[in-house]
Amino acid sequence: MLKIHHLGVSQSDRVVWLAEELGLPYELVWYKRGSDGLMPPEYAALHPAATAPVVDDGGKRMCESAAILETLCHRHAGGKLTVAPSQPNFYDYLYWMHFNNNVQGLFFARLALGANVEGPQADRVRGFLDRREGGYYRHLEARLGESPYLAGPEFTCADIMVTFNLTELSLFGGRKLDDLPNARAYVERMGKRPAYAKAMKIAGPGATPP
Repeated sequence: MLKIHHLGVSQSDRVVWLAEELGLPYELVWYKRGSDGLMPPEYAALHPAATAPVVDDGGKRMCESAAILETLCHRHAGGKLTVAPSQPNFYDYLYWMHFNNNVQGLFFARLALGANVEGPQADRVRGFLDRREGGYYRHLEARLGESPYLAGPEFTCADIMVTFNLTELSLFGGRKLDDLPNARAYVERMGKRPAYAKAMKIAGPGATPP
C-alpha cells in the first residue's frame, strides 16, 4: 500500500488526488507546518531533498510530484492518465507536466526579492519576472481556450500538476486568476471532479489533520 507523507497546505495533496482518481489504496500520514510556516524537522528528514511530497511505494521512497505521478500511473494503472511517446500530444503532456516548476521558480524569486528591495538591478529583475510570468500565464490562458484539458481532449496528470499552481499558490502570495477567464473556468471544472473534491476534503488546504 502507498504511504503518502502529507505536509499540510503543500503539493503533496496532488498525490492524494491521483490516488483517488486511480482508486489506489493508501495510508495518509499527516505532518503539520511549524509556527514559521515551514515543514517540521521530521518531514525534512524523510528525504535528502527535504521537499514535499514524499511517498513510499514498495520499498521505494520518492519525491518530486511529476516523478511520483508518472511512476504511480505506470506501476499501478498501466499508464492511465499519462500520454505515451507515440501519441501526437506527447509534447503537450510533457510541457504542462513541467510548467509548474518554471512558474514556481518565478514565484520564489519574487518572494526572495521582496517589496522593499530597490535600485536599478532590482527593477531589472522585477521586469524580467513580470515578463516571464506574464508569458507563461498568457500561454496557459490561450491553451485553455482551445483545449478542455492541458495535454489535449482528456484529463491527465498534467492537469493534476497545474491545478495546484492555479488554486493553492495564491495562498502564499502567488498570482491570482482574476484576469484569466479560461483558467478560472478550468479550475471550476477541476473542482467538480469527485476525486478532486474528496482529496481536498482529506488533504487540501482547508482539511483538518486527524
